[in-house]
Amino acid sequence: MSKKSDAPSDRARLRRLYERGSYDAESVYALLDALPLAHVGYVLDGAPVVTPTFQWREGNHVYWHGSSASRMLRKSEGAEVCLTASALDGFVLARSGFHHSVNYRSVTLFGTAWKVEDADAKEARLKAFVDGLFPGRWEMLREMTGQELKATTILSMPIDEASAKVRAGGPVDDDEDYALPIWAGVLPLAQQTLPLQADPRNLDGVTAPDHVTNFKLG
Repeated sequence: MSKKSDAPSDRARLRRLYERGSYDAESVYALLDALPLAHVGYVLDGAPVVTPTFQWREGNHVYWHGSSASRMLRKSEGAEVCLTASALDGFVLARSGFHHSVNYRSVTLFGTAWKVEDADAKEARLKAFVDGLFPGRWEMLREMTGQELKATTILSMPIDEASAKVRAGGPVDDDEDYALPIWAGVLPLAQQTLPLQADPRNLDGVTAPDHVTNFKLG
């Protein structure tokens, strides 16, 4: 990864509102770790396709997975892809329509997708994915079968071309507009956990583990 002020490549370089961006590993890693839901863009049969998926990071690599029957994942191996993860943190209401905005966090990666082939490596990656969200859960689960591993495709790419972009704070209006009798400010937004919904087929006496009752994202 590059320094904070230096884009690692031309396509990763921020052109608009570049002062909100950074390229250092610490910033990129922090956003990837906090924003598991991502969208991956591919070119499939000459046409662009973007799909939502969950991503996770291990070191300087990002991973995502899906069904081995997915035509898109099969054709993506060795292909150039773009992965973006983002969060909406608030609506920013200004004194003019032009200056309305949003507070957000986002990270965008470019690179070549590669398939994880080895069965043991695939299982290790999936363990890292599950335990990254719910520490200790993998050891509680029954073992994956060979067929389940075969039915799962895991793609990866190095985090070599990436940019992070964040907006935070209130509205920025034209100086003369601050004299207008119009309310302005931020309507914050946040993800939150809600009361658990236990599977009615849970065995008697089975209770939710700590990684569920005390779940925290990011």
